[in-house]
Amino acid sequence: MKDFESTLQNYYSSWNEGFKTKDDTHIRNFMSERFVGYWAFSGIEKPEEYFFDYDIVSVLNQYKEDTKKEFNVITKTERKNGENCLVFGTETSLIEGKPHQAKVMYVWGLENEEWKLQREYIEMEQ
Repeated sequence: MKDFESTLQNYYSSWNEGFKTKDDTHIRNFMSERFVGYWAFSGIEKPEEYFFDYDIVSVLNQYKEDTKKEFNVITKTERKNGENCLVFGTETSLIEGKPHQAKVMYVWGLENEEWKLQREYIEMEQ
């Protein structure tokens, strides 16, 4: 798949840099303008929905500069002749020295020859 693995690594690096700088520019560069996200955990009835223009800086400001995120792929499914990829895995965020995990499903698609995050589903493990 056209540089997909490096795109995923760079996406997570942009989040880790964002925690330090509180700047969302590099994170947003990975997102499709048609992006839709869903965030949930076991205690809520309906996932929270958010879009391309959500306030990432506000999210970054909630965490200290040493916060780190990493992602371990469980499955990756190529679709639409390699122009779309569905990825399922575990995201681990190290927040104040403590790991917080979530199951995540991403939908990435090629837009103008670049991988863009089109959808994400995040389910916190609690």
